[in-house]
Amino acid sequence: MKSTTAASAHIEAPAHWPQHLREEFEKGQFNGCVGTTLLSESDRARVWEVRLKPGERLPFHRHLLSYFWTATTDCKGLSHFSDGRILQPEYKAGDTRHMEFGAGEFMVHDIQNIGDSDFVFTTVEFLDSANAPLPIPDHMRRKSAA
Repeated sequence: MKSTTAASAHIEAPAHWPQHLREEFEKGQFNGCVGTTLLSESDRARVWEVRLKPGERLPFHRHLLSYFWTATTDCKGLSHFSDGRILQPEYKAGDTRHMEFGAGEFMVHDIQNIGDSDFVFTTVEFLDSANAPLPIPDHMRRKSAA
């Protein structure tokens, strides 16, 4: 049986963050859109693209499904994490990381492109994870060619 705790657990934004980030965190901490466009979805997986121009941000979102990401461009990001960490990682095209979440586990963060070129990732979420997936609004799905 899949846990719904990860989908409903409310957490507070770190107190040292600026007010505007704490407010955005409060609104977005249950956002299941882990990319800018949902490219493909099956019974087993969701395939997302993250595409950010310099200065653009992917707002706060909740990871609760096991997943992996791959950077498809060299890029630099800035992320705020729900545990208070603020990281500025640099990625090389081909960098890949796998993340596993057990029942009730999750991570909330944002990402901003702080480089001078496009920030492009592919993220694949596995729907057979320990937690139930969050709903995704239809406007996040790639529009099919007519």
